[in-house]
Amino acid sequence: MSKREEKNIIERPPIIVVMGHVDHGKSTLLDYIRKTNIVASEAGGITQHISAYEVNHTFQQVQGKKIEKKITFLDTPGHEAFSAMRSRGANVADMAILVVSAEDGVKTQTMEAYNAIKKSDVPFVVAINKIDRPQANINKAISDLIENGIYIEGYGGDIPYVPISAKTGESVDKLLDIILLVSQMEELKGDTSKNAEGFVIETNVDPKKGISATLIITNGKIKNGMHVAVGKSIAPVRIMEDFSGKKITEAVFSSPIRITGFSKAPEIGLPFKTFESKKDAEQYIAEHKGLVCKENNSSIQNQNLDKMVVPIVIKADVLGSIEAIKHEISKLTNDKICIRFVQTGVGSISENDVKNVGNDKNTLVIGFNVLVENLANQIAEKFETKIKVFNIIYELTDWVKGEIERITPKTKTEEITGVAKIIRIFSKTRDKQIIGGRVDEGTLKIKESVKILRRDEEIGTGIILELQQQRAEIKEASVGVEFGAKIESKITIAQGDKIKSFSIIEI
Repeated sequence: MSKREEKNIIERPPIIVVMGHVDHGKSTLLDYIRKTNIVASEAGGITQHISAYEVNHTFQQVQGKKIEKKITFLDTPGHEAFSAMRSRGANVADMAILVVSAEDGVKTQTMEAYNAIKKSDVPFVVAINKIDRPQANINKAISDLIENGIYIEGYGGDIPYVPISAKTGESVDKLLDIILLVSQMEELKGDTSKNAEGFVIETNVDPKKGISATLIITNGKIKNGMHVAVGKSIAPVRIMEDFSGKKITEAVFSSPIRITGFSKAPEIGLPFKTFESKKDAEQYIAEHKGLVCKENNSSIQNQNLDKMVVPIVIKADVLGSIEAIKHEISKLTNDKICIRFVQTGVGSISENDVKNVGNDKNTLVIGFNVLVENLANQIAEKFETKIKVFNIIYELTDWVKGEIERITPKTKTEEITGVAKIIRIFSKTRDKQIIGGRVDEGTLKIKESVKILRRDEEIGTGIILELQQQRAEIKEASVGVEFGAKIESKITIAQGDKIKSFSIIEI
């Protein structure tokens, strides 16, 4: 390597993913670091998209010299629905912060986040948050971590940890210092002479501005006049913004940027490359068609023709939301229902979205953080198609679950409730008989249907009209009770026969 080439390879800022259980303070931590407030803008107080931010931190090195270092943060959703998004964030990042509440300790999504970090094989730091709360118990949180195999420094492991308060800012600077120390050990490098490459972390469609994508640059430089290629899509680098929305003309590794002007909505998670000419970008796409993520209708694999198909249309604000919604809804399939995602896309629910699915009354048209056009409502009313818009994923999945339960075909099945042996026949009038018997299993009740068995073979059915015990009327007779009964049946019951009471239930 020449000295000129070496000059281009320099230290790059670390890309940090912040992960953990919902409500454990991930976004609050980033808010404090950035001195901004994004939590209030998120429905339900939770982050539902991946966001990327750059911050500058004054870092004191071992020699005592203070320098300013740049750090890029990815804020990932904590709810289970966004597990795929969390995994993608961890795969893009150089390092992770696992946030654990000092009040709640390790929770389900804490372990999901930890497993995603392990799978991506990146170093991480544990931030024990909410130490300012009255119910905070740092020792309990530490014990939870150890019990779940997360061995921190001083407790049998080498994973750094810092008790912090994201709300007050206590020890947040210490956390950032440790992040930069660990990143230095990783010796992260980037080459400024190379064309930029990285990953798509979000896609958005604006009716006025067009298709834009949020990208994380993992290496190289991008500047105006170049072309970005990802999947089947190309964008000229003309409108480029940094994480704050400021227009820029160039960017380098570790930077989150937004580029507007893609020919098609890029698939989230795909790698991107940049080229000096459109021709080179087109050639790259032609050679890498296999990288394009195909529509996955995994919910209809092994489809049984006997199943009822529920067509679902999803429109959302960004592709990341669609991914998460499909992930959750796919869990609702059962042995009677087949879910088919017939159409998904970014933007408002339009007339065509409803028209394209026809007049299937089982169709569900779902919107997430989008509007419904007036004509779409009119067509839906005509077709009796249900349209519902949400801004919180929990409510969306609950609604879909309720709709699926409502339209799921019910199977009728018999449940045996009691068995009795016929001891004596008292009288018979037309289709009614007075018999005496003893309950061997379960309970017999008036108004219940019975099967009549002779030598264990069913010969007919009837209904218990009346029950008596010692000439007193009763509503039911349980095991061991000898009873008299009036039974309505077209079959003549004989001594030694058995009757089995049963009920029809729908499942």
